[in-house]
Amino acid sequence: MTTINDIAARLGISKSTVSKGLNNARDVSEEMRKKILETAVEMGYVNRRLQKKEKKLCILVENMDYRTPNQFGHDLILGFKQMAEPDGWKIDVIPLDKEFQRGIPYTVFMMEHGYQASFVLGFSLLDPWIHEFRTSRIPAVLYDNYIKENPNIASVGCDSQEGFELAVKHLVDLGHQKIGLISGPLDSYILKARYNAYLNAMDKYGLEINEKYIGLEYYINDSTRKYVPRLLGEGVTAILFSHDVRAISAITECEDRGISIPGDVSIIGFDDLPIAAHTQPPLTTVRQDRLALGKCGFYALSCLLNRVPIGSILLRATLIVRNSTGPVPRKSV
Repeated sequence: MTTINDIAARLGISKSTVSKGLNNARDVSEEMRKKILETAVEMGYVNRRLQKKEKKLCILVENMDYRTPNQFGHDLILGFKQMAEPDGWKIDVIPLDKEFQRGIPYTVFMMEHGYQASFVLGFSLLDPWIHEFRTSRIPAVLYDNYIKENPNIASVGCDSQEGFELAVKHLVDLGHQKIGLISGPLDSYILKARYNAYLNAMDKYGLEINEKYIGLEYYINDSTRKYVPRLLGEGVTAILFSHDVRAISAITECEDRGISIPGDVSIIGFDDLPIAAHTQPPLTTVRQDRLALGKCGFYALSCLLNRVPIGSILLRATLIVRNSTGPVPRKSV
């Protein structure tokens, strides 16, 4: 196990200077403190004294609304806290962006603040810290992301494969054969997972997989404006969406164009956001139990902290059938 003496020897400075740097003493320059922290992380040092002061975990949030009640991030965090706080943990919720991540390494940030582990929400594959998770020794649980071959990193999410199979089966039972997909670009783990889940579900039910039935676009409104009419022009009678927000945008687009839902096209989302039950028509969607996902996040983190190298936890998917899906249009039969 790395000691303060080891760090001092590596840097050629005194043990007392290392100790001051690790504990944020004011008489150590910012440059020296940063060098000490980075070296400590590189050598695998754990500041036991700082950790023993307080049981601290952090929730790192990017690109997700967590302040508004009933929103996705809010419920994930609530579920996590419901498990963690009765167990004596202090939880800090920290919003951040890519610029923040570029300014300080993940492990240095965690050591500097005395956090023992993190729950990570809303990251994409392009985030700088995602690359650090591949080798980090500090436990972290990622929502809707997965890191291979690091026993210190776990994942939680909803079973996308099961969700898309339920959705496609529902549409097949209604007579649909040409089923499309509209999603964001495949620059995140979860969008890739749902894209592959769509392909696998189509294959399972013997349906045609056609690139003309798939639309990938970054901006939500652009994706529905561009691909809804294009897919309908290809004879698609039902469209799956990677998230509810895109599906709800499609409902608005169809209304503007005089396209009937589900008379002309059936629509299915993924997430079951609170607004999904109140769209016109109400949205059929795959539900994720947000509170349960947050609770699973803490459970997975507890496993890692107790040296149980858990890989991933996938919750069962549930299809919530509402009025945005219906029988295949007669003209398409």
